[in-house]
Amino acid sequence: MPRLIIILAACVAALAWVVVPAYAATICTLVADPVNRTVLLAEGDCETRVTPASTFKLPLAVMAFDAGIIMSPREPVYPFKQGYSDWIASWRQDTDPTMWMHNSNVWYSQRLTEQLGMEKLVAYARAFGLGNADFSGDPGRDNGLVRSWISSSLKISPLEQAGFVAALVQRQLPVSPRAMEGALSLLESPGQAAGWSIWGKTGSAYPRNADYSFNYARGWGWYVGWAEKDGERVVFVRLNQDERRHEVTGGLRAREEFVDQWPMIAERAGL
Repeated sequence: MPRLIIILAACVAALAWVVVPAYAATICTLVADPVNRTVLLAEGDCETRVTPASTFKLPLAVMAFDAGIIMSPREPVYPFKQGYSDWIASWRQDTDPTMWMHNSNVWYSQRLTEQLGMEKLVAYARAFGLGNADFSGDPGRDNGLVRSWISSSLKISPLEQAGFVAALVQRQLPVSPRAMEGALSLLESPGQAAGWSIWGKTGSAYPRNADYSFNYARGWGWYVGWAEKDGERVVFVRLNQDERRHEVTGGLRAREEFVDQWPMIAERAGL
């Protein structure tokens, strides 16, 4: 009898492993030295470009500070209006730059890109090395200034994300020092893991189906940023893609997963 119980328990355990699928597959985990631009760890496909989604807010903040559109972490305040993107409750209010970044507000980004205009957006993106720097938007829809970075024309690879963050934290972007400092000041307080302080920006988006609908089962999740400990600094990128639909956005889950795994990632990177 005990042997039979053991066998049955083993079968149940095996069945449990079979019927519980993974929520997301890791496309890329990348860690690099921002000083000499050396890649310390690159696991998976870190070179294919996909939509940046809300990770675009960090370079957009640099652009908007440099162009004088954002004046400080609390200016300008834009009023919420009916018709703006409002599927998240925190977006349904007047919003300043800090709230924009912390709440990952889409409509505030759209007001900034409209003020910058296509010519400046493309020029900044090329200067920053932001992937293909394509702000044309969806073919035939004339929506580049409001949608290009969300499952549309603008695409960037994890390696290019790391290059941008490295230039930003080293204050090497071709903009004013104030613009870089201002953008960094909008980020939330760092997370902590194994003695490291971790800053970053999440991003979530869904691929388009052939009929222009979203494929909610295959969402992307980005977490892009840098980590510091005892005077050492590295930049990192995590990109996941869902294998089934999930109620929590891919970017938030990528951040939670990455911070939780950071001690092991740091060890594999030789830190």
